[in-house]
Amino acid sequence: MAAIFADVLESTREPGTSRFSASGVADILGMQQQDLAELAGVHRNTLRTHPESPRLQSALRDLMRVLSAAAAVQPDPQRAIFLVKNEPIPAFRHKTLLQLVQEGRTEDAIGYLESISTGFVG
Repeated sequence: MAAIFADVLESTREPGTSRFSASGVADILGMQQQDLAELAGVHRNTLRTHPESPRLQSALRDLMRVLSAAAAVQPDPQRAIFLVKNEPIPAFRHKTLLQLVQEGRTEDAIGYLESISTGFVG
């Protein structure tokens, strides 16, 4: 499980740097770059012209943290991504984990995933 997520994580690293690649994260999540920019709260050109933007990199880190927590619940990477993007969560008014990240509620999303990984269903 950890080795599989490590491969996913490495595929999102911008070559030759220690930062995330916005296009790599968008590809992993099957998102348009415009949607990723909106989620990060940056202009769409920021992904291309200022990939080092602290705001963008913080959002990408949050997304990968949630994916890491989802991988602990669902070891299949595609199913973990589906869970993050699409599964409505009743405890959060049927929002998805992706929506929680967009709202700045990454810790809530991770807490939820950790609770269901230990057997609690919320």
